[in-house]
Amino acid sequence: MLDTLWNIGSFIIALGLLVTVHEYGHFWVARRNGVSVKRFCIGFGKVIYSRFDKHGTEFAVAAIPLGGYVSMLDERIAEVPEALKSHAFNNKSVLQRMAITFAGPAANFIFAIVALWLMYMLGQMQPKPIVGSVDRGSLFEQAGIAAGDEIVEVNGQPTPDWNSVNLAMAPSIGDETMSVETVNRDTKRRTSHIIDIKAHDLDQHDQHLFKTLGLRPFHPQMTVTVADVTSGSAAQSAGLQAGDVIVKLNDTQKPSWREFVSVVEQSPNMPVLLEVERAGTRQSLELIPQATEREGKRVGFAGVAPVVAKWRQEDLVNIQYGPVEAIGKGVEKTYELVKLSFVMLGKLITAEVSVRNLSGPISIAQGAGQSADLGFVEFLWFLALISVNLGVINLLPLPILDGGHLFYYTIELIRGKSVSERVQQIGFFFGAVVLLMLMSIALINDITRLS
Repeated sequence: MLDTLWNIGSFIIALGLLVTVHEYGHFWVARRNGVSVKRFCIGFGKVIYSRFDKHGTEFAVAAIPLGGYVSMLDERIAEVPEALKSHAFNNKSVLQRMAITFAGPAANFIFAIVALWLMYMLGQMQPKPIVGSVDRGSLFEQAGIAAGDEIVEVNGQPTPDWNSVNLAMAPSIGDETMSVETVNRDTKRRTSHIIDIKAHDLDQHDQHLFKTLGLRPFHPQMTVTVADVTSGSAAQSAGLQAGDVIVKLNDTQKPSWREFVSVVEQSPNMPVLLEVERAGTRQSLELIPQATEREGKRVGFAGVAPVVAKWRQEDLVNIQYGPVEAIGKGVEKTYELVKLSFVMLGKLITAEVSVRNLSGPISIAQGAGQSADLGFVEFLWFLALISVNLGVINLLPLPILDGGHLFYYTIELIRGKSVSERVQQIGFFFGAVVLLMLMSIALINDITRLS
């Protein structure tokens, strides 16, 4: 329940911020072009807070935090006094109207650059993309990639961390092959691999594409030394304490942590015999794992966490830049994300990518909560990613979106006269239907992934 509330709260904060940025883009350029703005509102429905500035613009917050809008003076919507007609949106030149419309998505791209600039300046230690294990029979095993190899390039793009591996792999969805460059950590030998993925379902149910293809990242090993025991748990009832070293598990001497977890999960409400070393002496304990439900299965749960071995410095990379270089990196990464978004949209339209890849508000909320859990730097990355997607989606040539308006204005610029009201109304209806269909598919995908 707390996780759900955290996800919802993080989602509302992220969406509210990004919608404000988007609408402020429209607002700022409209003001600079002499358009009178009647209302700047974040949210829909009943207004719960508002104030007016010296220009008569109402700044409001509404009860439903799922969007926002900027209401401008416009003769097509309501009658405008003669003295104010020069300040109406519809009476501005085509180029001015195009600038005002494009300003929303542009603001999202600028925000992404700023968020990434700040992220790169703050910096973060990230694990290098070292392969921990390769699933048996997977495409990567067939290609000769093994545990301990470091992925240095995917499709020609450098991959300093796992996040960059995921982004570099994403455009391969729907393709026949994917190229991967690895370096053997022992011999330093660099090897090129061509992965044949045409017969593989690359639908991105998991947020990490490399996992769906059978790659498991390297992590420092979990030891059999107890780090923490949950209060009221089966482990506490058995007498386990922080600092205990598990030296025997039933009949197994010197078990691994994975073996311990496996036995516990297979023994709900059944005794598990342990021998632990504590302060130089050995003690025998009986652990009876509590029964719990996980993915529809009844498994045992002990309530104990292990000490995890520390990362070696050579297995980590500090992704951090100075203020000037971070700006360039922010622009570069934003460009990559915009390009990737358009590539994936193109593949979606041509059916190279399944609509099962669409994500809706539930997935976005989960992503917001998970990134917020990982810290401010990860949340900045999430905001940049969603901001770019919001900007790109709004540029789609659907009449109900900014891109649809820009499409009509482009026709007007070429023809010298605006598209008829009837044609625009038909287009808006069509755009609303398509958008509703896409949103419905995304929501169904979200619900399916939860089940």
